[in-house]
Amino acid sequence: MNIKTTFSVIIPTYDRNDLLAKCLNCLAPSVQTLPADQYEVIVTDDGSQTTAEEMIRQQYPWAKWVAGPRKGPAANRNNGAKYAQGKWLAFTDDDCLPDPQWLEVYAKATVAEPSCLVFEGRTYVDRPKKTLSEISPVNETGGYLWSCNFAIQLQLFQSLGGFDERFPYAAMEDVDLRLRLTKIERKFIFVNLASVCHPWRTKGGWRKLKQHQESVLIYLYIHPEELVNINFKTYLKNNLYSFIKFTIPESLIFKGHGIKEAFLEHIANFHMAFRLYKQFHFNTNKIN
Repeated sequence: MNIKTTFSVIIPTYDRNDLLAKCLNCLAPSVQTLPADQYEVIVTDDGSQTTAEEMIRQQYPWAKWVAGPRKGPAANRNNGAKYAQGKWLAFTDDDCLPDPQWLEVYAKATVAEPSCLVFEGRTYVDRPKKTLSEISPVNETGGYLWSCNFAIQLQLFQSLGGFDERFPYAAMEDVDLRLRLTKIERKFIFVNLASVCHPWRTKGGWRKLKQHQESVLIYLYIHPEELVNINFKTYLKNNLYSFIKFTIPESLIFKGHGIKEAFLEHIANFHMAFRLYKQFHFNTNKIN
């Protein structure tokens, strides 16, 4: 099968050279089954204390390093896309491990479904969960379009303006992109074999939870119609469901390991519910 589609793999990174190296090892021309002349790898680096420039120059000369804008992951991904020479963009993260057939499967999908301009891949974990403090954006069935594994036609990405750079943290920027694609009736197809491994990572504590809250608020200010789906009632309902469905049984399975992080997340969700009530529901009722 002669596939002429060219991919530009975009990898945003920030002071994680050890993880980035593992990711790049998976994308080496000797590892990926898609011919090397049909894809390029662009690492866009937001590092401040250190960068991956020297490591890439010495160990991964087939990859292109570019300095990032230091304005968050959304802006960093857009920055990488500016250097793309391919017809398609394939996004993954520096802590992901793409399977050898990852790009080839996406390439075949673009030929099999020529009218589709967005494809979503499978994201899986490397082992069973061991503690309540572990987290990973697992996507086994599709419908999420997580930024760690999807492909989009460059021209379409540019017409959308890329990721919205008003999102300064690694949260909700991909949800925003998915919603904007939905609004212009651009469907995306889930391609199970276009898979990447996203190993379990430790939750980032209160700082990470606060960043997610701020990202949700930004998302709702941009898309107020989404208050139907994201509001103080849904936060309380989902928080209770998560506590009963996951926290209680997993605390027994894992013998309490990570229980502090789990309870911190539940507290943060109660806090977010209060913020949503105060900023949207309460103020709206007061005006009316």
